[in-house]
Amino acid sequence: MVFFFFFFQAEDGIRDAQESRGLGDVYKRQVSTQSTGIFKSRGMELSRNLGGFSFDNCARNQFLGQNGVKLPKYRKTGTTIVGVCYKDGVVLGADTRATGDTTVCDKNCEKIHYLAPNIYCCGAGTAADTEKTTEIIAGQLHLHRMSTGRQSRVVTSKTMLSDMLFRYQGHVSAALVLGGVDINGPHIYTIYPHGSTDNLPYATMGSGSLAAMSVFESRYKDDMDLEEAKLLVRDAIRAGIFNDLGSGGNVDLTVIAKGQPAEILRNYETPNERPYRRTYNFAPGATPILSERVEVLEGQTPELDDGDAPMDI
Repeated sequence: MVFFFFFFQAEDGIRDAQESRGLGDVYKRQVSTQSTGIFKSRGMELSRNLGGFSFDNCARNQFLGQNGVKLPKYRKTGTTIVGVCYKDGVVLGADTRATGDTTVCDKNCEKIHYLAPNIYCCGAGTAADTEKTTEIIAGQLHLHRMSTGRQSRVVTSKTMLSDMLFRYQGHVSAALVLGGVDINGPHIYTIYPHGSTDNLPYATMGSGSLAAMSVFESRYKDDMDLEEAKLLVRDAIRAGIFNDLGSGGNVDLTVIAKGQPAEILRNYETPNERPYRRTYNFAPGATPILSERVEVLEGQTPELDDGDAPMDI
């Protein structure tokens, strides 16, 4: 009797264990289902709020375009700017064409901007952005020199420029080639509109940069003298002028050597001079006067003081 009692107890124990195991499996499945749902919702939340690619605006923009809305386009600009290190300093170069869409607005503009007596900067992109960006940093460098009582470092100006451009996330259209000489020697930096930088012995930027880079990569060598560097920069700018529609005009150079004031070579070469310029030699009175009318206005004529003399035009 006792034996059967223990037998039934054992059988009941097995049955209870199987039932509990089944309940445990159900519980595990419920927990895993709930955790999967939590992880899925958490993953959707993370992908929605903390990065990842979102193409929601693509469908919106396509819908707007189909309904006649003219979407803004990226503004294409044209420039060739370069910089190269030589034995005793740096040589910067730029073309002089300023364009507005497909129109040449200025044939002889300046693209090499002053930052400090030993640092200059070439600008490509939107003309107003490059002008004001370099003006702001030039002012900050001047205050820095007054505060520290020492010469500006090229890396200091590079950091200021890259921080400012990164702050605006590329909306300030200024692609820069920075060059200068300080106590650490000559330096050439490229600064992109989003704030990234490169430190190289030679650099090119702008729409004509590929043509200019082909010249540098084929002819650059270390420890060039001044005349070799000027010739190389001149030929690189010429390559951009004659192979890029956004670049043109003349060749500007700036030479910065250690212990010497910067040498500004404005219109160092003018490869696009007009072979023929029309002149007008009309004799006085060649244009006939068909009619003449004099109208007297009522009122009192103001008297002019000595200091209010009319201006010469």
